Amino acid sequence: MTAETEEPDPTESLLAFFASEVTRVRTELGLSQEKTAKLAHTTQSMLSKIENCKRVPSEDLAIDLDAAFGTRGHFTRLYPLVLRFAYPSWFLPFLDLERDATSVRTFESQLIPGLLQTEQYARAVFAPVRPDNLEALVAARVTRQDILEGEDRPRLWVIIDEQVLIRHVGGAEVMGPQLERLLSAGEDPRTVIQVVPQRVAVHAGLAGPFTVLGFDEGPDVLYVEGFSQGRIALDGAELVDAARAYDLLRADALSHAESARLIGAHLEGLST
Repeated sequence: MTAETEEPDPTESLLAFFASEVTRVRTELGLSQEKTAKLAHTTQSMLSKIENCKRVPSEDLAIDLDAAFGTRGHFTRLYPLVLRFAYPSWFLPFLDLERDATSVRTFESQLIPGLLQTEQYARAVFAPVRPDNLEALVAARVTRQDILEGEDRPRLWVIIDEQVLIRHVGGAEVMGPQLERLLSAGEDPRTVIQVVPQRVAVHAGLAGPFTVLGFDEGPDVLYVEGFSQGRIALDGAELVDAARAYDLLRADALSHAESARLIGAHLEGLST
């Protein structure tokens, strides 16, 4: 059971306000986290993370909290505001598509993909740009990873440039657990992780990171990272080019097993 802790400062962010409101109403009603979780069809662990700003609430949870507390739509009305604060508006359409995808193929040349980042790694990535909503950004990134839980999770194929392993974001104390997370994620049969070794100086991903989402019905969707924001591409020709680039990257990359050994070697190198 996750321990209940002090509520966050509600003036820090909309996410913190939502979290503090859950704690306030729950406490006024004399409900424990465990009892509230049962009433709201969630887990005590998840509710604890919501109350401590470690997760962005889902719309379903907001609705269920209103039903559990009898708050007549209070949390349901707060939810869209929290969502806009936690994620940039241009990213929300991709977020909806990612939740519905049955397969995710992603390539990253500089950083661990967001779906596999640890909380500490994500914080170290966001911190240098000094955002006002750092903790909300971290919580939002970690929340996205919930799609990898459950039996109906999408199949995930990740290709990274070895440069990602060489760039020790946050230092050894952050990078170590992050590489362990990669190795652990790769043990799931629904996840494949490949590394393009440093000796491959030129490859099909030099133009930058991208993700291809697949669905049971309908065409694939391409998401391309940019400097200030990403974009969703639905053009057929661009999708064909992206699929070809991904195939070429897979051909240049080490196998899943060889990649795991390389990641392990980088992990060992952190302690030397």
